[in-house]
Amino acid sequence: MKKLFFPLLIAFFALSAVAHYAHWNATVQFILSAVAVVFVAGFLGKATESVAHYAGQRLGGFLNATFGNAAELIIAIFLVKEGLFDMVKASLTGSIIGNLLLVLGASAFAGGLKFKEQKFNIHLAGQNASLMLLGVIALFIPAVFVKTEHLSTHDTMSISVTVAAVLIIAYAGWLVYSMITHKSLLEDNEETKPDHGEEASWSKGKSILYLVIATVMVAFVSEWLVGTLEVFTHKFGLSELFVGAFIVAIVGNAAEHSAAIMLAMKNKIGAAVEIAVGSSLQIALFVAPVLVFVSLFFNQHMDILFSTIELAAIAVAVLIATSISRDGATTWYEGKLLLLVYVVLGVAFYFV
Repeated sequence: MKKLFFPLLIAFFALSAVAHYAHWNATVQFILSAVAVVFVAGFLGKATESVAHYAGQRLGGFLNATFGNAAELIIAIFLVKEGLFDMVKASLTGSIIGNLLLVLGASAFAGGLKFKEQKFNIHLAGQNASLMLLGVIALFIPAVFVKTEHLSTHDTMSISVTVAAVLIIAYAGWLVYSMITHKSLLEDNEETKPDHGEEASWSKGKSILYLVIATVMVAFVSEWLVGTLEVFTHKFGLSELFVGAFIVAIVGNAAEHSAAIMLAMKNKIGAAVEIAVGSSLQIALFVAPVLVFVSLFFNQHMDILFSTIELAAIAVAVLIATSISRDGATTWYEGKLLLLVYVVLGVAFYFV
């Protein structure tokens, strides 16, 4: 099967591209793109694991989250340009809760079935929890003040730009803190650079190159798959909020889901947590604020005000994820709890 992986990857990616640009039947496009996503996700997972072998689990997980969110950021910029702010915010909400509940939950559950308890750096868990709460506060306060005081559009944008700047500064500070000044404090005990216990799939240079190539492939395939969802949205009568928060988010983060679960099943829960929680933090503290600034270059400007439903979903996800991960250890049962909360939110969003 390993020998067939790359030929199948190339074949389904090419077929998905032909189906998209030749405007084949939407159902056929969806099926081909969905299968291509599975293979591309596996490719990105292998590339991430190989990079983590040389750079360490945390940096490997960070790179995976960054490359995965870069693809999502590019797609979101095009949506912002078209003025589809509700879809953008719904997809951002879906990415945050999807990573905290679905990715972290599936990783903890899958890894927990194989290992009784999986531990990661407790200092990292505490810092992640604090940053997640900062993200909730920064998104919650503007929404409450603007909607309660009925501020003007100009004042709303002023608040949005200020909060966006604060979030970016907070994220930049976190990168300096976690990657430079306190790097050793936040590393897992078993994380050494490189891991001599097993061979890497590829050389360092080839691993980085494949990580970039896989990310580009993820961006294309995700966009092709998302492009077919409108047909299914109308066919099944789904709301834009549900499609943005769950379907688009799950598709856009398919590669990260796969990589995190694969790493957890190899008892590398530290890297899986970095992918899941790190990606959520990156969305809340960097991607969302950047989109606010990007919108200033277009005719329509996007504020940072999320709906009450979106804020409630984010707050719930942060609350349960913080409660479960703060002790620096996970089990299959805790993973199951996260997945159940995700199901509850999915059902609620479906009936909106």
